[in-house]
Amino acid sequence: MRGPRVVGRFLMIAAVAVGGVSCGREDAETPALRGSADTMKIAYGDHPDNYGILHAPEGEGSHPVVVMVHGGGWLEDHDLGYFEPLAASLAESGVAVWNIEYRRVAGDGGWPATLADADDATESVATVVQQAAGGRLDLGRVHLAGHSAGGHLAAWIAGRHTLGPGAPGAQPRVRPRSATIMAGVFDLALAVRRGHDEFVGGLLGGAPSEQPARYAVGSPIKHLPVGIPVVAVHGTADSVVDPVQSRSYVRAAQEAGDPARLAMLEGAGHADFGDIDSTAWATARAIILEHVTGAHAHR
Repeated sequence: MRGPRVVGRFLMIAAVAVGGVSCGREDAETPALRGSADTMKIAYGDHPDNYGILHAPEGEGSHPVVVMVHGGGWLEDHDLGYFEPLAASLAESGVAVWNIEYRRVAGDGGWPATLADADDATESVATVVQQAAGGRLDLGRVHLAGHSAGGHLAAWIAGRHTLGPGAPGAQPRVRPRSATIMAGVFDLALAVRRGHDEFVGGLLGGAPSEQPARYAVGSPIKHLPVGIPVVAVHGTADSVVDPVQSRSYVRAAQEAGDPARLAMLEGAGHADFGDIDSTAWATARAIILEHVTGAHAHR
């Protein structure tokens, strides 16, 4: 998965500390955002990449939360910056958005750090993120959205409760209600076999024959049923992540009894999901908000 097209322009960073919460690193490489009282950069761990940007809607009330996971081939070259315009557009609808960063390959990431960070960042919704938001988050309505490599991580978060003791992410406290996966990688071994992803080996430290246990733990398609609605959104013109990834996952999830569904977008490419003005993002955004408003609420 090559890095997605960066959309919009990076704005001046405004990192603030709320309630004594550390707001992580501030340097020239930090992705920018439009500062406001309710936009916060929050550290969820000790590593410089253990942070996220919270967009908390103004006003009282208990807000649902969307955990957004950016893509970029799990590589250090790509960060959460291109997701910021998308996160802000969701927050405009009254949704709190936790846009997370994580350790990536060639930046202290890989196995198991990248997956562990995705888990820790999600778990932090109930701790430091809730503290920073002044208790305004509805922890019973946490949803997931991810693109590309971030789609893989979001789908993995959705199923991590099925993992046995000792696996990264096992026995989570924060359980999401839905997941919207944009051009995601659900079967890591299939990605290697089909030749559409040269980066999987970097994430897992080898080929499927060399690291079969890691591929089993790291592949969302191996952790079914997950028990929540998962929508796989994919473009028919995606030449980066093969659409067979989404088709195969949804078929397997439905056979396992999950309320999964597939949304294939005719003519959409891989990078379109990172473009705030695209039909692909408009479709994904509508699905995310549909989940949040309860049209596909987990029973």
